[in-house]
Amino acid sequence: MGQAVRVGVVGVGYLGRFHALIYSRLDGVELVGVADTDRGRAEAVAAEAGCAAFTDPAALRAQVDAVSIVVPTTAHLDVARPYLEAGIHTLLEKPVAPDMDQGTEILRLAEASGATLQIGHLERFNAGIMALAERIDRPRFIEAQRMGGFKERATDVDVVSDLMIHDIDIILGLVGGEPTEIRAVGTPVLTEHVDIANARLAFADGAVANIVSSRVSEQTVRRIRVFQAGAYLSLDFVGQTLDIARPVPQPGGTRPEIVRERIDVEPVKPLDAEIAAFVDCVRTGRRPLVDGAVGLRALAVALEVHRRMAG
Repeated sequence: MGQAVRVGVVGVGYLGRFHALIYSRLDGVELVGVADTDRGRAEAVAAEAGCAAFTDPAALRAQVDAVSIVVPTTAHLDVARPYLEAGIHTLLEKPVAPDMDQGTEILRLAEASGATLQIGHLERFNAGIMALAERIDRPRFIEAQRMGGFKERATDVDVVSDLMIHDIDIILGLVGGEPTEIRAVGTPVLTEHVDIANARLAFADGAVANIVSSRVSEQTVRRIRVFQAGAYLSLDFVGQTLDIARPVPQPGGTRPEIVRERIDVEPVKPLDAEIAAFVDCVRTGRRPLVDGAVGLRALAVALEVHRRMAG
């Protein structure tokens, strides 16, 4: 396999801790260290993952080939800049940035140095989404629902940046184009930010997508339905089942029969798959599935959803 890829993690809160633990288990990877402004947090995760702890991210830069940056979105540019300028391959959590100017600058930095930049839209690595994407052919209507209970850790952003951006990214990937019209409504419920939202995206080829996202719902629902010529597909993220219905012609010219098929998707932890894919891109030079341009496109649509909700 050759020399181990030396990695670090900047920001080891709830999600960053998982990044560190996954790297610590990967073959051909050396987790050099973790950095966090909270010294106690850095030391606790470092002890768990078997690496060094730092409070200053600069201490990691001279020691790593690649880094995961898992800090608040508003700090993405400031934290990522020195790594990207140094040509260090970067897995940056989603969304890529709080606004298009900062997102564009992050992409420019990566392109200038040749560093691999992957954005952490981990639902692209959900095994069910991968199975669904293989079966998509010019979708006409997509309906996505992502609803769950309130979690205190995500209250610094609204439900669009927290949850809906996952489905925006997935839908852009499935349709393969840019929306030509966006309509959206949303309202705060438990925080000062929008907690429940609906967006409607219309595309140039006639496809339409409807997205509902809520973080104040009693039940957890994560489902996407796709209607296309000759097929209806429904993916349950929670149950990891893909249901497909297709019309099958019948002899004698009678009306086709609807034949249903259920595919039980082999469950794979999306974050494990995302990080393994990032390391593979670092090793091979391949372009990430969710590169900076893909992340910026999802951000552009999410920001337009925000504008439409504001009236």
